[in-house]
Amino acid sequence: MEPILKVKNLTTRLVIEKHPYPVVEGISFDLYPGRTLALVGESGCGKTLTALSVMGILPMPPAEKPTGEVLYQGRNLLELREKELRKIRGGKISMIFQDPSTALNPVYTVGDQLGEVAQLHLHLEGEEGEHKAIEALREVGLPRPEDLLEVYPHQLSGGMKQRVMIAMALMCEPDVLIADEPTTALDVTIQAQVLDLIRALQKKKGTAVLLITHDMGVVAELADDVIVMYAAQGIEKGSVRQIFDHCAHPYTQGLFESRPGEQAVNQKLKTIKGQVPSVVHFPSGCRFHPRCRYVMDKCRHGVVPDFELEKKPQHISKCWLHDGSEESALKLEREQE
Repeated sequence: MEPILKVKNLTTRLVIEKHPYPVVEGISFDLYPGRTLALVGESGCGKTLTALSVMGILPMPPAEKPTGEVLYQGRNLLELREKELRKIRGGKISMIFQDPSTALNPVYTVGDQLGEVAQLHLHLEGEEGEHKAIEALREVGLPRPEDLLEVYPHQLSGGMKQRVMIAMALMCEPDVLIADEPTTALDVTIQAQVLDLIRALQKKKGTAVLLITHDMGVVAELADDVIVMYAAQGIEKGSVRQIFDHCAHPYTQGLFESRPGEQAVNQKLKTIKGQVPSVVHFPSGCRFHPRCRYVMDKCRHGVVPDFELEKKPQHISKCWLHDGSEESALKLEREQE
């Protein structure tokens, strides 16, 4: 199966006090029809900026033009002019933003905003555009979609606004859907409904989904493949089963160990010591080494390569523990005793 979207060595920098600092560094992945890839990590690790870089909607300045390749239908989206990119963005590649309250325009009705999408990408106007908008709202399970066309976003609940955003994103039947924290600020019942909706629509249309989240429960439910991000880099990549059952990077292990379990009521939660480094003060060598219980001298300097743990499907960890050396094997054995 050929990927719909190929991202190669994507790097984005922000200029802070006249100095550029990487906020997304060397990220690579493929998106396939009908499959979901999850970008996982703490707030500030670069997940959303990766999505905004792919979509070409970074604020410049402070962001510099991203480098690398974002290949869609043989064309590098990073090299397209804004006019060309606009034909693809919102039509072939759509995004559900993290907060529908700020993503929806408060001074236009739901019908106006859906109608604009129909006009720009489907060339439908008047009654045709209105019928398409009603169909999109009905498809995401909203009651009385005809009445909703005249409603303003502030008159809707959080769950309904999120469904309107999903309807808008899927209206043109995109090849790629980017979902940025699609269940944030929603109650548990609505969260489950939104996830079911994305899964059902993906199955029906064969859409490739890039899911951005820090919620491991959402990852387990929706994702096929996972990239774990830390300090602007992808530090582990594999299938959802590999990541959940055989997580290899110490940071990924720390994420799983810090989740509440059955014993959490009576025992203190485990935490990863230290703090996430500031973008202007990334450590040399492995960026996780100041917080890592397995740290070795070689972790403190130079570039850490990607080490392949399994080939089918590919499981990769950016960690010296997996270089096959005697030092790394002894360190791993000693710390796990």
